[in-house]
This record gives sequence, structure tokens and C-alpha cells, in this order.
Amino acid sequence: MATKEIQDRSRTYLNPYAAGIWLGLVLLMTFYITGRGLGASGSIKTAVASTVNTIAPKHAQQSHYLSQFITADENPMNNWLTFEVIGVLAGALISGALAGRLKLKVEHSPNITSQRRLVFATLGGLAFGIGSQFGRGCTSGAALSGMASLAAGGFIAMLSIFGAAYAFAYFFRKNWI
Repeated sequence: MATKEIQDRSRTYLNPYAAGIWLGLVLLMTFYITGRGLGASGSIKTAVASTVNTIAPKHAQQSHYLSQFITADENPMNNWLTFEVIGVLAGALISGALAGRLKLKVEHSPNITSQRRLVFATLGGLAFGIGSQFGRGCTSGAALSGMASLAAGGFIAMLSIFGAAYAFAYFFRKNWI
């Protein structure tokens, strides 16, 4: 039975080597067309700055951090990174639906509850989001695009991200095993 599951997955998932080639081509096209690499955290910053500027414009303009993201065209929909994030989310939804993997369920170990799994997933996502701000970019922006441009910081970011993930995985493994 386990063998059949593996065979079924091989037909529904893209070959990881092919996916890597596609990702590399998309990154190359992004550098060629826009002059910069990929990155999701940039669209979040723009959206937050635009939202704060709409709600409390005086605060946003006086904030050293937020003011650098406020421009005359402050609508986040004017930033191509916003469309990148929307495309990633839509692509994941369409891919999951076409492959029959789109289900509203929480996968977890029998040793933990769905609630605990969701709490730790949320905390992990928040920690990664905060870390991406300290690292001046997310995995795709700081690490992938940085490495593609042969920046030393890109290689350091990638090693740091995966090194920290391996270190934390040992201590938090009971949340998925």
C-alpha cells in the first residue's frame, strides 16, 4: 500500500529537478525584465505602509521605517511584487485543485491535536516573517536572488535559513512526528 502512495505522488508532483530549472528560469526572466530578483516580503512591506498611511497618515510619514515605502503611487497594487505574491497563492490553489490535493484539513501527527499544529504553524510563520525583516528579505529575495547575483549575503542568508531550520527542527520534531 505504501508503494502505491509513492507511485501516485510521483504522478501528481512536479519533478523537483524540473521545478528547480523552472524556478531558475523565472528568476532569470525577473532579473532581465525588472532589473531585480524575486521576493515576497517586499510586497508585504508596501501593503503595510500603504495601510498605515491610509489609516494614520501623519504617523506613517513621521515613521522613519514606514516613510521610506510611501510614494506618490502608494497603492500596493502599483507594485509588481504584490502581483507576484497573488500569483504564487493563485498558482498554489490551482495546482492543488488540478492535482486533487486541495483539501481543508490539518495534517499532523497522531500525537498532537489540530489546534496545536495550527498554533505552531502560525508561530513559525510569524517568526519567519519577523526574521525576514531582520535579514532584509525572505528566502526568495535575500537568499535565492542574492545567490543568483553571486552576492556573499545571499549565500550567508541561505546557509543561515537552512541551518536554523535544521537546528530548530530537532527541538520541535514532536509537533509533526
